[in-house]
Amino acid sequence: MQHPTELRTHEGTVEAYDPTTGEVRWRHARDGRRPLTVLPARGEAITLWDDGFVTATDGRSVRWHRALPASAGWLAAHGGTGVLRPLGRGILAVLTPRRVAAYRTADGDLRWVLPARKGCWFAPERALHRGGALLIAQPCARDAWTAQLVAVDDRGRIAPHRRSLGNEALGRGPEQLNPQKLVAAPR
Repeated sequence: MQHPTELRTHEGTVEAYDPTTGEVRWRHARDGRRPLTVLPARGEAITLWDDGFVTATDGRSVRWHRALPASAGWLAAHGGTGVLRPLGRGILAVLTPRRVAAYRTADGDLRWVLPARKGCWFAPERALHRGGALLIAQPCARDAWTAQLVAVDDRGRIAPHRRSLGNEALGRGPEQLNPQKLVAAPR
């Protein structure tokens, strides 16, 4: 079993340190690129780079990578604050002003995409977790403040009667009730 590591960014690298000894376990760099933010995930590091690439690495190899369309200019001006957000059940949300995309952390598989409404944009730095949901600010020029908030989880946008995307682990289907949720009596 591999022991946990501490992840840090240093100049143009992502570094994993042994928390007991402080020794560097591994380093990962991309030529001419700078890591903006890094998250731990199952013994790996998921990194957002300044050119809009997201990579998952264990230090020996890059397991998967994804490009964020038309984001390099925005990232250069705003940095990576709030862009990478874990959603639970092995799903990572990647927030940009134009869209929210969710990837499975095990293999980088795209699970769902939520575009910003016309005339609106997402504000990644203002998103926050509340219970099992990620609440994302979506400022709009003409909408009331109550319409300027979107809630998502590992299955996508939270809405009544939504269908499962198949993110569940095998043997655990959406038909099973969660005892933590209250169920209203039939009317």
